[in-house]
Amino acid sequence: MLARMVSVVQNVAIDCADAYGLARFWSEVTGRPQHPTDRPGDPEAQVMLAEGPILHFNQVPEPKTGKNRLHLCLRPETSRDEEVERLLGIGATLVADRRNPDGSGWAVLADPEGNEFCVLRSESDRAAAGAAGS
Repeated sequence: MLARMVSVVQNVAIDCADAYGLARFWSEVTGRPQHPTDRPGDPEAQVMLAEGPILHFNQVPEPKTGKNRLHLCLRPETSRDEEVERLLGIGATLVADRRNPDGSGWAVLADPEGNEFCVLRSESDRAAAGAAGS
């Protein structure tokens, strides 16, 4: 019998103009460290996530020109709204507010280079909505 072959996702690569600077932003977003050898001006930098693939930032000469075809979705440990405010305070921008009056939905933000990402409801937000509906 042949062994089943699979591939494991090693990293999520993000093209950017400033690899170190963007990795520093995402390090603050995730609370996870950059690779210990990363230095300002490096053409590549990484954020070492606790679980899952590494965030790998790769400096490229061309600017971002359109909407991401792939994006990260974040589930915060605090409330979604508190996390949106924190991220705006460290350099993110609000792209689209998809939050609903009943507490459902998400916020679409962009990092300092314009890469979109979503902030979903936290587990505590979801639990509170379930309790309120009971």
